[in-house]
Amino acid sequence: MPTERLPPIFAAVVRPVLSFFKLEAASGILLLAAAVLALGLANSPAAAGYHALFDSPLTLGWSGHLVEFTLRALIDDGLMAIFFLLVGMEIKYELVAGELTSLGRAALPAIAALGGMAVPALIYAAFNHAGPGEPGWAIPMATDIAFAIGALTLLRGRVPTSLVVFITALAIFDDMAGIAVIAVFYGHGVHLGYLAAALGGTAALGLLGFMGVRSLAVFLAAGPALWVLVAHAGVHPTIAGVLLGAVIPARSERDPREVLTALHDHTGALCARAAERDVDDHEIGELADTLEELQAPASRLIRALHPWVAFGIMPLFALANSGVSVTGLGLGALAEPVLLGAALGLLVGKPLGVFGFTFGAKLLGISELPETSTVPQLVGVSVLAGIGFTVALFIANLAFADAPKLLAEAKLGIVLGSTIAGVTGFVFLRAVAPARGRQA
Repeated sequence: MPTERLPPIFAAVVRPVLSFFKLEAASGILLLAAAVLALGLANSPAAAGYHALFDSPLTLGWSGHLVEFTLRALIDDGLMAIFFLLVGMEIKYELVAGELTSLGRAALPAIAALGGMAVPALIYAAFNHAGPGEPGWAIPMATDIAFAIGALTLLRGRVPTSLVVFITALAIFDDMAGIAVIAVFYGHGVHLGYLAAALGGTAALGLLGFMGVRSLAVFLAAGPALWVLVAHAGVHPTIAGVLLGAVIPARSERDPREVLTALHDHTGALCARAAERDVDDHEIGELADTLEELQAPASRLIRALHPWVAFGIMPLFALANSGVSVTGLGLGALAEPVLLGAALGLLVGKPLGVFGFTFGAKLLGISELPETSTVPQLVGVSVLAGIGFTVALFIANLAFADAPKLLAEAKLGIVLGSTIAGVTGFVFLRAVAPARGRQA
């Protein structure tokens, strides 16, 4: 139902949700375009310029205190910390006030995510056990929500909204596991002093939130220092974004019902005055201030960052990291264990894990399938869960930072597996679910 036909109070609640899915869909399309452009540049006469651009050195600081890094490092270690800040806040929001607030609502996507992480990792390990590609075992674990939502958006009327919510929650659990894996397995020797300082700073920020501090400036000002501490602790610095996102308050200081009551009274008074005289901009602005109080700091920051991350940081990351040269590669390259592990982990492991664990939970009476969904639709969505892109590429960069050949194989496997999973899932869902109204 279009939001214009809904009562205003319901439209105000539904519209942000619809906007989220539209944003994710558009972001998925832009991500795809960035990945295709990167592949094209890496296999064109402009390849040398493409690699030189992202490997170009940058310097920050002043005499005697200079830090040198590349443009790619700035994107991967710096801008992606903002991406993980957004992920951390979204996870906290879902746990505190969203789809994962109760055990019953969180159980099914959590079980599905467990299968969707374990089976792909096992498939990858089967190809790379005790080999040089073994460190990449976590590559096929994650689902890229932007691509998945983008595909489902194109299938409106064929997939129930419950399945869209299901795969979104599944991706959130994937993100949780991916963050834990990055923090634990892809560090560079933990320095306990810096780690203790980072955790202590995080705890202090959490205490401020618990005591009622709601100023985003206070939390964001601590971000750079937390990033430095995490980096020196031997943990990947992007984890600082997750830690910061986890302590930014996800509940408003005032009870939403109290704010809505005040808003109702204020609006009624304005309407009464409007019958006698004009209402000025200042009085209308007071309504915006009242609505602002309804939003938690995390919600405000999510809304502010989401477009920048979706349309800036993620496509830039894809452009910087998807450029894999296939020049000179024959069919034999497709048999490389790292490529096979990444591609089949996503294409085969993800659907088997997600569908198998979800249907197993139903057979065991643990949980029911998503409302109004069918088994074929669940199969199709499980295949779409094999679109693993942003976090998969991120983990590949960490796993094979010193092995360019293995990194290229992993990236090619991610692109192939994700592309085939996306096309297959889309075609399958379109075939098994004829359009009948607008369900998603």
